[in-house]
Amino acid sequence: MQKYITLVIKLIKLIFYKFIVVVHKIMTWLKFYVNNIKFKNFKTNGIPFVMVARGAYCKFGYNLKINNGLLGNPIGRPQPCLFFVDKNASLIIGNNVGISSVALVCHTSITIEENVKIGGGVCIYDTDFHSLDFKKRRDSNFDSLDTKSIPVIIKKNAFIGAHSTILKGVCIGENAIVGACSVVTKNIPPNEIWAGNPAKFIKELTFS
Repeated sequence: MQKYITLVIKLIKLIFYKFIVVVHKIMTWLKFYVNNIKFKNFKTNGIPFVMVARGAYCKFGYNLKINNGLLGNPIGRPQPCLFFVDKNASLIIGNNVGISSVALVCHTSITIEENVKIGGGVCIYDTDFHSLDFKKRRDSNFDSLDTKSIPVIIKKNAFIGAHSTILKGVCIGENAIVGACSVVTKNIPPNEIWAGNPAKFIKELTFS
């Protein structure tokens, strides 16, 4: 009898999970559509936060895989993925990209090329957000006037380790790896591993 009860419980869990996956897909599809994102097929666990301003450009390639929160990738910092694209900015994600609980905050341009993997809790910012001058930061009318926004580019096959932060103006080269919890403030050449705060060169990658 216990065996049959266990089987029934497993079946109920499976049906519930399949139902949830369908709901998440529909809700995410609607968010992409309403925000005028150009997209193809995608897979999602959970529902991302999406905000694309009028006049912005946002395009996702095929086979995008999105993990949101604990259900999608239970490794800590269980936030949904966040896509924010400001007016006149552009966010472009290539084919076969996988992301988990990331924050992509785009005020000018963020480009993620094909076959990139971005680990849980990664934040990519192409802007300063706030003035470096404490006097201007006191007044919200002046706080962002002299901030800089510089494009970020993640080249194909790169891997960004969990909980890392990529700052404005950075280009991460092809096949490069960023170690977990790194803060990347300058360009990383292709085929290299960088890690730390600020991220520094660790070693070159060799491929057989």
